[in-house]
Amino acid sequence: MMRLCEGPSTPFAAVALGAALLAGCASGPDFHTPPAPAAERYTAQTLPAETAAAPGPAGQAQRFVSGRDIPGEWWTLFRSEPLDRLIRQALADSPTLAAAQATLRQAQEELRAGSSALFPQVDAGVGAARQRANVPTPTDPRATGVFNLYNASVQVSYTLDVFGGVRRQIEALQAQADYQDDQLEAAHLALTANLVTTAVQEAALRAQRAATQDIAAIQQKQLDLVERRFQLGGIARSEVLAQQALLAQTRAALPGIERSLAQTRHRLAVLAGRLPDAADLPEFTLESLQLPVELPVSVPSALVRQRPDIRAAEALLHSANALVGVATANLYPQITLSGSYGFAATSPGRLFDGNSVLWSAGASLLQPLFHAGQLDARRAAAVAAHDAAAAQYRSTVLLAFQNVADTLRALEADALTLQAQAEAEATARASLDLATRQYQLGATSSLAVLDAQRQYQQARVALVQAQAARHADTAALFQAMGGGWWNRPDRVAEARDRPAAETRRPNRTEP
Repeated sequence: MMRLCEGPSTPFAAVALGAALLAGCASGPDFHTPPAPAAERYTAQTLPAETAAAPGPAGQAQRFVSGRDIPGEWWTLFRSEPLDRLIRQALADSPTLAAAQATLRQAQEELRAGSSALFPQVDAGVGAARQRANVPTPTDPRATGVFNLYNASVQVSYTLDVFGGVRRQIEALQAQADYQDDQLEAAHLALTANLVTTAVQEAALRAQRAATQDIAAIQQKQLDLVERRFQLGGIARSEVLAQQALLAQTRAALPGIERSLAQTRHRLAVLAGRLPDAADLPEFTLESLQLPVELPVSVPSALVRQRPDIRAAEALLHSANALVGVATANLYPQITLSGSYGFAATSPGRLFDGNSVLWSAGASLLQPLFHAGQLDARRAAAVAAHDAAAAQYRSTVLLAFQNVADTLRALEADALTLQAQAEAEATARASLDLATRQYQLGATSSLAVLDAQRQYQQARVALVQAQAARHADTAALFQAMGGGWWNRPDRVAEARDRPAAETRRPNRTEP
């Protein structure tokens, strides 16, 4: 099915005679980039032009801008200079990126090494040996001689790539280098996205801690009031105990928040390539992170050229496709040309005179005849590996589109959630203020105040979490769209400086 370079069934000698005519043919199928999915949108329902708005600095509506390109340094849209500085430091010091860069260099050197198979192999050698050999003479056929032998020679060998097996192997190595390049971009994108989301998590924990401390302060004031009324005999001891229990419960939440905040700081330091005891890391608050108002949404057909995971899956498919050609070429004859030229003499002084010249020239042809089905089985295995890579590529595309769809819907839901939580927080605060005044006037019980305090505490924390979710899902959208790596200054310069003939694959740096 895939033997695009198979010849007719001819005798062995005919194959050898026609080998030169097939020198331009490569075995196996040529690779073609899979077409982009025929999709006009990411979700079944059309997205609104903008999200809902809510009161507060993080409550502004966000607009979905279809077809807008993504900046290469997308995290700068959060307008946080400390975050930008931290990410730049992490990009320079991250061991994860250093490992990905080293792996890419390894793949590129493997490609260079593999490409040498297209050229003749030339070796030079010199040697000297002390030998003993039988030297028959007319008088004594058993006579022996001991002598020195000096030699110097150059050997040349070249295996003709008649059926394109070498070229397909180089193509596979190029695809592996492309894969490692995409893995580097995936590591870059994951690192920047993790830094942004970790900074947002830290900001949310700081806001949650502040809210819990404020609520504890309110509850402490309420407890002081309850204790005074108890001392005056106006209320029962049970109301004092209930207020003390609520205050203790609120304070009990603080150590857990502090632990999570410390762990988040440790993670931030490690992501930046530093030890967890780093003391000069910037501190992040929700107020220091500006929510991007315009959200670029790439057209679906462009997503497959932007996401590093899809490009990596395509590179693996390309490699598997080329290896089918390698396995196919192994079914055909291998023609090797060889030659040598040199000198050999029993004394150094005579090594390079005309009588010491040695040379040879030859050709060999190796045709597999019987390998007990090994070569056919290996080709069938390569075809199966290609089919698996094709299925994995399709799975990666599907998951990528799901990722984008989920994130878009999450942003829409985040805005509605924030709007509802802002209203709930305002209502809970007003209810608490009213219950507190009524209790001070003796118009309501302490149980009503405790219930109002509990509702306000829950609403305040939920509001903080809703604000953080909008920031985190905004970062997730930039990550889902590919992170704009093709617009980074280093990639733009690389695309500008590299000749078109050397582009690793079509649209490599221009999705």
